[in-house]
Amino acid sequence: VQLQASGGGSVQAGGSLSLSCQASGRTFRSYVMGWFRQAPGKEREFVAGIAWLGDSSKYADSMKGRFTISRDNAKDTVYLHIRKLKPEDTAVYYCAAGTSIWEVRNGEINYWGKGTQVTVSS
Repeated sequence: VQLQASGGGSVQAGGSLSLSCQASGRTFRSYVMGWFRQAPGKEREFVAGIAWLGDSSKYADSMKGRFTISRDNAKDTVYLHIRKLKPEDTAVYYCAAGTSIWEVRNGEINYWGKGTQVTVSS
């Protein structure tokens, strides 16, 4: 599976942004999908994960409330919607594929996509 994230950009604090991750390959719907982010000078951190059918999702505790993950298996795409953006959300956002939500949550990833930069100004 090859993953390509898009939708990043520069936004003002308080705004919203939707990221997309397009997957190639016919096995997309077999994978749990996740989003991670890496801020300057910090380690990559888990943001959210979503199960194969999109009927179950998990968020990092600090991400609950402002982040929403979803997927469209017909389009081989996973999304991350971020609202009420804060400067501390500035990071490179990566999508990833794994075999279970818990493995994705723990960073046990089968495939990583290239990131997309999100910059939030105050």
